[in-house]
Amino acid sequence: MKKHVIVDGSNMATEGRSQPSLAQLSEAVASLMKEFPSIIVTVVVDATFGHRINKKEQAEFDDAVNNNELVAPPAGAIGRGDAFVLSIAHKVNGTILSNDSYQEFHGKYEWLFDEGRLLGGKPVPNVGWVFVERLPVRGSTSRRAMNSGGRVVEKNPQKSSAAASKPMPVPKAPPPGARVRDTNDVMPFLTFVEKSPVGSMVKARVDAYTSHGANLSIGEVLGYMPLRLISNPAPRSARDHFKIGEVVAVVVAGFNPGRRSVELGMPAMVAPMAKKKSPAAAKKKPIVKPMAKKKSPAAAKKKPIVKPMAKKKSPAAAKKK
Repeated sequence: MKKHVIVDGSNMATEGRSQPSLAQLSEAVASLMKEFPSIIVTVVVDATFGHRINKKEQAEFDDAVNNNELVAPPAGAIGRGDAFVLSIAHKVNGTILSNDSYQEFHGKYEWLFDEGRLLGGKPVPNVGWVFVERLPVRGSTSRRAMNSGGRVVEKNPQKSSAAASKPMPVPKAPPPGARVRDTNDVMPFLTFVEKSPVGSMVKARVDAYTSHGANLSIGEVLGYMPLRLISNPAPRSARDHFKIGEVVAVVVAGFNPGRRSVELGMPAMVAPMAKKKSPAAAKKKPIVKPMAKKKSPAAAKKKPIVKPMAKKKSPAAAKKK
């Protein structure tokens, strides 16, 4: 194993789970540093990681990013976080901690098959994290990548075998001058937060699919909808529910002020905010049992109906024998 270890944070945080856990990632890194105290560690997570973790871990995640404890790839990076992890490992001649085989990159980074360049890890019940050196798994994607000498995109299983044997092209970069954003500008974000609090129903346009959800836009504001807020159970891909360019009614599920991000969800998954009462309705008194009527002043002066007491005898009558 090399001195510098690059941790595929998204992979380790999702090991054995359907949703990534920042706590699990922290445990993996702590165990790794305890077992190999002399190594240098760099933890890389993909761009969608902050949207997929539990909301309770959001503040801790933001602090880790701000303190450079976690590193995310730049906006528009090809291959999600995988290409970024491999680029760092290549630059520092390091070892990668991941259970991924990176098959689509086998033609570009042949050193993945060198001893000590790939480390696997799993949490074992009653034992803790166990790390072992491993070799990448070869498959059809790996063979096509090796033949092409570069990165290839996963082939479409619906294509014919003749067409599938050819390496698929790498997605082209945006045209010069195109604006690529992965966060909102300050003023549009603040205006949106003020006018559309959590629970508000808004209309959004589907702009792109991601590996774990979809990117949408509400005017100038960018939003993200994770798979868990599309349906229950979560779909395999947002492609199953949306078409690019489609305008859908969604609910604002939350905000991340530090990253100026807006999380969206379908109405069936996020309860919309209750409608406000009209001013006229707000003035109506609640229907309650009426209080007993107060007695009039005249009725209040009436003496209660009781048995009259015996009259006292006059002094003169009292002297009579």
